[in-house]
Amino acid sequence: MQENDRWEFIVELMRRWVVQKDATDGLNGITQYRIPMTFEPAYRQLARTGELRRRVEQAYAHLAACDLCAWNCRVDRRARHGVCRTGMLAVVSSYGPHHGEENPLRGWLGSGTIFLARCNLKCQFCQNYEISQLGEGREVQPEEIAAMMIELQEGGCHNINFVSPSHVVAQILAAVAIAAEAGLRLPLVYNTGGYDSLAALQLLDGVVDIYMPDMKYSDTKIAQRLSKAKDYPAVNRAAVKEMHRQVGNLVIDERGVAQRGLLVRHLVLPDGLAGTVEVAHFLAEEISRDTYINVMTQYHPSYKANEHPPLDRRITPKEYAEAVAACRAAGLHRFDL
Repeated sequence: MQENDRWEFIVELMRRWVVQKDATDGLNGITQYRIPMTFEPAYRQLARTGELRRRVEQAYAHLAACDLCAWNCRVDRRARHGVCRTGMLAVVSSYGPHHGEENPLRGWLGSGTIFLARCNLKCQFCQNYEISQLGEGREVQPEEIAAMMIELQEGGCHNINFVSPSHVVAQILAAVAIAAEAGLRLPLVYNTGGYDSLAALQLLDGVVDIYMPDMKYSDTKIAQRLSKAKDYPAVNRAAVKEMHRQVGNLVIDERGVAQRGLLVRHLVLPDGLAGTVEVAHFLAEEISRDTYINVMTQYHPSYKANEHPPLDRRITPKEYAEAVAACRAAGLHRFDL
């Protein structure tokens, strides 16, 4: 079967599947709530013009000497794994409605999360290390990821939320292109550890609606010790600037649900290891004082944290209060509380 014929065959199968789902009461018996027809996610226009398919082709070409994350390892991922320990196929750990995300993402029916394994960072304290470091999950074709997206949409989720997507941008683009032709019309959330290449972000321009990067560190030595990525602060700031250039500040509709924009996550670490003061000033002065930020309190020792004191303890209420105060002092005012 030729590539075009294969593509059209897959899309037609998925359209039939969607019609069958429409005849039911929704995913797992949940009543279906659909996104307002007045909103159109960015990628649908690219799909109509054929540009989305071209982006897929360009992204797969990058895999021959991969620069699709900030490791820039130049490995031919068609033949072997890169630094990310991933080849041509994405590994999905799980997918489903997630009710623990930020308020504008979870809404009342959940964010449609797809958890991708083998994160491109090596955080020694990762809270989800079974997925990110141990690689729990299974390899899937883009067509299956597309079917997951359609299922999450039909179940009423407010968006499609790719968790740890930086190393599988090509595979995600292919899945989005298939799903768009099959009727996907939810906003796409790029939920990243923040170690993203500009080459990948340029391919995502006009595809992603909501960027949600971590800003983990401000100090190169801490970044090297805790995530094995010395250049994380510089790479991360360049990526956040590009993300904001593409989508601007977070736009929330009348229902309280995010449609488009930048949402930053900052996990507070013991003894100020996350560099909150510097992160806050960067966002306020170089991005926007209207940046929506989640100053996260849920750090707990996990994975190899006990080998890296003071990560062997939780943060104190005083440390968290000081982090929020630093963000307010810098001029930030849109918090996920």
